[in-house]
Amino acid sequence: MTRSALAAALVAFTLSALPGTAPAQEARPLLAEGMHTVYQRVLTRPGAALMDAPDGAAISRYPPFQPLYVFARDGDWTQVGPSSSAPPAGWIGPGTAVPWKQNIVGAFTNSAGRQRQLIFDTQDNLRWLLNHEALTAMQERLLAEADSGIIDGAHGVVSVEPEEFVNIRDELYLMPILDFVEDLHPANYEELLLMQVASIPKDARGAPKGDGDGDMSRFDVGIVFVFDTTQSMDPYIAQVQRVLQSTVEELVETDIGDAVNFGVIGFRDNPEAVPALEYRTRVLVPLEPRPDQSAVIAGIGAATQVATASSTGFNEDSAAGVEDALTEIDWDQAQGDGDPFDARYVILVTDAGPKDARDPNARSEIGMQELQADAEGRNIALMTLHLLTPAGKATHDYAAARYREMSRFAGRSFYYPIENGEEATFAATTERLVRALTDHVREARGQATLQSEDERDGDLEDLGLAMRLAYLGAQQGTQVPDVLTGWITDKAIEAPSRMAVEPRLLLTKNEMATMAELLDNLVRLGEQTGNQQDAYAFFGQIRGVIADMATNPDMLINAEADTIGGALEYLENLPYRSQLLQMTEDRWGQSAMLRRTILDGMRQKLAQYRKWLYDASVWTPLYEGAPDGEHVFAMPFDVLP
Repeated sequence: MTRSALAAALVAFTLSALPGTAPAQEARPLLAEGMHTVYQRVLTRPGAALMDAPDGAAISRYPPFQPLYVFARDGDWTQVGPSSSAPPAGWIGPGTAVPWKQNIVGAFTNSAGRQRQLIFDTQDNLRWLLNHEALTAMQERLLAEADSGIIDGAHGVVSVEPEEFVNIRDELYLMPILDFVEDLHPANYEELLLMQVASIPKDARGAPKGDGDGDMSRFDVGIVFVFDTTQSMDPYIAQVQRVLQSTVEELVETDIGDAVNFGVIGFRDNPEAVPALEYRTRVLVPLEPRPDQSAVIAGIGAATQVATASSTGFNEDSAAGVEDALTEIDWDQAQGDGDPFDARYVILVTDAGPKDARDPNARSEIGMQELQADAEGRNIALMTLHLLTPAGKATHDYAAARYREMSRFAGRSFYYPIENGEEATFAATTERLVRALTDHVREARGQATLQSEDERDGDLEDLGLAMRLAYLGAQQGTQVPDVLTGWITDKAIEAPSRMAVEPRLLLTKNEMATMAELLDNLVRLGEQTGNQQDAYAFFGQIRGVIADMATNPDMLINAEADTIGGALEYLENLPYRSQLLQMTEDRWGQSAMLRRTILDGMRQKLAQYRKWLYDASVWTPLYEGAPDGEHVFAMPFDVLP
């Protein structure tokens, strides 16, 4: 079976497997103004009651900020229901809900390395702070007041970002974005979003769910090395083995000896092309709590048994090794004691670039941007030790660009190039990196760190703080600010180069399946484009595909769109721009290079969508009994089509 045929079969299976895909029915929500597939939605205010009719008897009471579809209006009364594929549930009265124009929510980023952000009652008060000549000092004063319980002062602060980090992928919370204004930050004139948000934890019931009080005594670290085990890597793997041997000896008989654990994955290339390679990827040592790390040292010793044959080309399938580190390693210890690893690091060690998704010997079509987004969603920091050896000089620029894209966490880069592949420099860099990561445990437990002030790296220290904030947020059941509405910026007010609130699209599984099927068709037809005449014919073929998809009412696709992106109406009017969403017939026909770039991006995103569609852990029902196809995922904008 060809790749395109397999892709089509997978998407077809995905769509047929969604229990939420319901047959057509008479009752459908009202469409948003000017839209063909986007329904009107509202968010309930605290205390909203569901009635059996306007001015009728109460049926039940909704939790605050429950998203509901609008089916009808009768004066000030609104007929609503939680599902677009089921009949309405009843009526809500005047003033008990607020409109939700876009399906966008905000997610706080990890605040390590920046100030906690303030939420203001009005856009004007937010702009007042943005334009204050002593912005930093005033922000610190307002934060101190908020921490003292003064959150309704003259400057309009209504809430403040929590001290700990709440991972929206692990614990879905709803901070709907009700409105937004695109502007420039007055400090550096970079693009800025001013957002009106509403906020309440999804499971708000009063007391936090966690049972901790800031105790860091159980904080631990999991470090997985992903080694290139091809012939050229022999001396470097041996260097890592020596560094870890020294690290383990430092940890033996200390009270953090069992709090730093290692795993090892080896990768090569496609063994079907070169059987003597033996494997593409292999878990050489699983990550698991162990009092004795000698198994890890032995596992790295096994990794030094490098391939006896050369692979096809200089680049290797490093993306497959990193992907396995995310999905094959038991970070949550589901097969162990059930106590997840708190700080999570993957260190790629290679002298080669990653296989391009178009390479027939690549295992996956997933891109580096998608790998990075998936890793950060799992609270895993990806790092790369890239050996710039003379033999790979032709690949250096390509590989560095890909690995820089992948090796990011909380807005910081963890890409470490080793010039000329110098063994001494590599050994020193590896030792400094491993010591910094083990110091994250010492720092958490209030112990003296091994690194001196001169050796410390600010980004690595912020990374350790980010992991501790995430740990405390999970342990203490930290919740987002409990406010009705307020205004906040997406960038940190005092540091506009750092993202503070990441806008995300609250996407249903049916909507993601629609995106996947459309992208699959776009890629399949786009690959058949050979000349400009074919390029113009492509649009006619796509219109036919969209028309066919639109016959299924659960596809939520607009058959009357003038652009490819317009077919997915729920992506329009977002504070997000992409070449695909703005692609017209003329632009598609004019540039073969542009077509190739867009097709490559679509293929990589499609690979990630399929992974998410089959990963039950990323989907959350918004109400009891929600059909599978209406479970939701807060999707980052940068992996939208």
